[in-house]
Amino acid sequence: MDKIADNFKYFVSRHKEIYEAYSEYGRLIHEEGGPLDEKTRALMKVVISSVSAHDFALKTHMKKAVEKGCTKEEIEHALLLTAPTVGFPNMMESLLVLREVFED
Repeated sequence: MDKIADNFKYFVSRHKEIYEAYSEYGRLIHEEGGPLDEKTRALMKVVISSVSAHDFALKTHMKKAVEKGCTKEEIEHALLLTAPTVGFPNMMESLLVLREVFED
């Protein structure tokens, strides 16, 4: 099991009620928060994780984006769009994570 999954399992096992409340909050935002489709929401989560420099979250959101139908190229384009606003170094670090996720 990788670090991310192991840490998540630890959190849920120790703080089940907190996780369940947080999970429901997230579900409501995603499903009832507005008109954005799943794929767009997934790309936004990738970008938010990228610009926040949360590499573990970025990796997780990239994998979820693929599950929602995003291609590697779409995720890469979303990351490239961050460079002018957030900065080239941040975008380059996010590309490293992308390459790890897609193993290239």
